[in-house]
This record gives sequence, structure tokens and C-alpha cells, in this order.
Amino acid sequence: MAKRKPEIRMRSYGLYAHWDAESKELPRFLHCTTRVEAKLGVEFGFVIRVKGAKNQRLEYCIDHPGILDSEGKRRPPFGGSLYVKQNDWNFYLGDTVWEPVGDKLGAWRMFVELDGVVVAEKTFEVYSTP
Repeated sequence: MAKRKPEIRMRSYGLYAHWDAESKELPRFLHCTTRVEAKLGVEFGFVIRVKGAKNQRLEYCIDHPGILDSEGKRRPPFGGSLYVKQNDWNFYLGDTVWEPVGDKLGAWRMFVELDGVVVAEKTFEVYSTP
């Protein structure tokens, strides 16, 4: 019998309440947007619902606009992998703005891959107001 193809759907994207990475709870959704004002501590990203992919590995990446390390060099995109924990599972991929704010401005591309195929993607424009 053929294995069913996993279903992945974006539940929400935009701004969220502060997220505790140690918690099993997802952050509280605040507002749907892809434009993010560069304020300290603002939390943004997306939540996906993954069905039928238990124990499969997801790869995730946050390609930020040019955040600098302590030596003034551009940091590489942030990424990693994790295993789907249940047959009906929600996953939050997001980030926040921290000091210095200036190198956080621009396009932040966030995506998730399953078996080498991008299954969820969103680009957020982090901007500054005068």
C-alpha cells in the first residue's frame, strides 16, 4: 500500500506575542502581515500544521538581510532540522529584532523543507520608521 503524502498548511503568519522557546506552547498570534516595524523585541514568523509526517525530518532556514557578527562580517542564514513529533503537529518558525536594529532591516526569508522540497515559505520586510 502506498504511503500517504504529508499535508502541510500555513496556519498563520505575521506578528506574535513573545515566544518562549523552552515552552511546548505556540506563541499567541497577534496580526497578519509581512511588513514588520523594527522595534526591539517584536516577534514575527509563521505557524505551519503538519499532518501525516510523524518522525520525518523538517529542515528550516531564516535568511536574514545582513546581520553582522562581532567581527563585522555578515552572519550566514540561520537554520537547522527537527523531527515531526506527532501525526498532527504545529510548528512555529520565527525571529525577533534585537540591538543593534540597523542591521536587521530588509527582507527576511523564512522557509521549511521536507524531503528537499520547500513546503512553507514567507518573506518579511523589516522596516524602520523615521
